[in-house]
Amino acid sequence: MDIKGSIVAITGGASGLGETTARAIAAAGGKVAILDLNEERGKALADELGDNGSFFQLDVSKTEAVETVIGKIKEQFGTVHVIVNCAGLGGSMKISGKKGIMPMEWFTTRVDINLIGTFNLIRAAAPLMMENTPNEEGERGVCINTASIAAFDGQIGQSAYASTKGGIVSMALPLAREFANNGIRVMSILPGIMDTPLLAKNPPHILESLAKQVPFPARLGKSSEFAKLACHIIENTYLNGESIRLDGGLRMGFNRK
Repeated sequence: MDIKGSIVAITGGASGLGETTARAIAAAGGKVAILDLNEERGKALADELGDNGSFFQLDVSKTEAVETVIGKIKEQFGTVHVIVNCAGLGGSMKISGKKGIMPMEWFTTRVDINLIGTFNLIRAAAPLMMENTPNEEGERGVCINTASIAAFDGQIGQSAYASTKGGIVSMALPLAREFANNGIRVMSILPGIMDTPLLAKNPPHILESLAKQVPFPARLGKSSEFAKLACHIIENTYLNGESIRLDGGLRMGFNRK
């Protein structure tokens, strides 16, 4: 699918991987619907992108809110061709740690945002994509979901986070098969240790230590590299039902604590 002229909805689009992807899509001639909770950052980015960007405040865990926003996107743009799910919540907590037993809310909040939030947007957007006029290859839409290498290499304390990312990986193929006759592709990206604003809150020596774990190149991943991969997935019609690691060859080991 050509990015130019496409309508692309991006959750978590006001910062981090989502923001960089939004900028890349707009630069390639696509129209971006920036979906995020952060109204200030979202509106500022939309203003910067001009005619190629619009902001819609959204909590992806709220089903009715997602349906309403997709309706607003249809009203403004007529349709949606691509969704990129970048909204997510990280963090690490043991089930039984120094602060006691993990609150159940810690687990359910991550499921609600990371996994259910991803499915929510697909569920709301897919029927609209099905109405699109197919291109010469019969393609009507693309769904790109953000998982993590934690889906396979989860660390101690990541039981909640890793399980949500594993769920995202697991849904790619069933959804790709379900939407095959509709010309809608479904892919997942599994980032490794990425240089995002959230990770940047760590001390420099921690970031340096993380970078040294990556085989090559021995550095943190760039959000621009995520955006480039997302753009390639959109334009490469033969990529479907698969999950791609974006991690410099990193395989996280067992770090006993």
